[in-house]
Amino acid sequence: MMPLEDEEVSKAMERAFRKLRASVFTGTTVKAVRVNGEGRCEVEIEGRKGAETLSADIVLSAVGIQSNIEGIGLEELGVAVERGKVTVDSFYRTNVPGIYAIGDIVPGPALAHVASAEGICCVEAICGLNPEPVDYTTIPSCVFTQPEVASVGMTEQQAAERGIAVKIGRFPFTASGKATAAGDRDGFVKLIFDEQERLLGAHMVGASVTETLAEPTLARTLGATAHRIARTIHAHPTMNEG
Repeated sequence: MMPLEDEEVSKAMERAFRKLRASVFTGTTVKAVRVNGEGRCEVEIEGRKGAETLSADIVLSAVGIQSNIEGIGLEELGVAVERGKVTVDSFYRTNVPGIYAIGDIVPGPALAHVASAEGICCVEAICGLNPEPVDYTTIPSCVFTQPEVASVGMTEQQAAERGIAVKIGRFPFTASGKATAAGDRDGFVKLIFDEQERLLGAHMVGASVTETLAEPTLARTLGATAHRIARTIHAHPTMNEG
């Protein structure tokens, strides 16, 4: 589950769901969903055990979003579109002078904070302020489950695929005084550095980690090293001090 997250995060979340006595089916395809005569949902799936039918009160289909660009005049204006997304450059200019596009209708993560950053960059470019393009390798991602999931930058698997040698730092919340006092000891922080000790990625599971994510995101943006991060004094007891 959560295949885009770091593998350790995915495994931790699967354990968390199973701890709640939830059944987790990975490597499984939903073939059909129908409502039977009793008003219950029947879900046909196919996975490692073969075909199976599950019964449920409610089915939530969370398969992402699609850009809503139909019928707004793009074709009449000649605006280039590819795979349902408006084609833009680094400053969100389309192929038609004077027309710009940002957010969910352009390629990239469909996140509100990404759209906000794109909008600022776009307007600054229009005003001639020569902004830096948005860095899509440093986009913070949050999943508001219980426990929460937060990440930014490369996963360990992505670094390995690119042949980058890494150093890994881990901090379990079982060692955190704040987490222990709050009764939220499940989870961890995992930091990934390259051989020059620059932060490549940060991946977290636990209570309030979506609030903790801002610090490694800033550290990655500034190119901070492991030494500099470790030397930064953090207040105690806090969830950030790990």
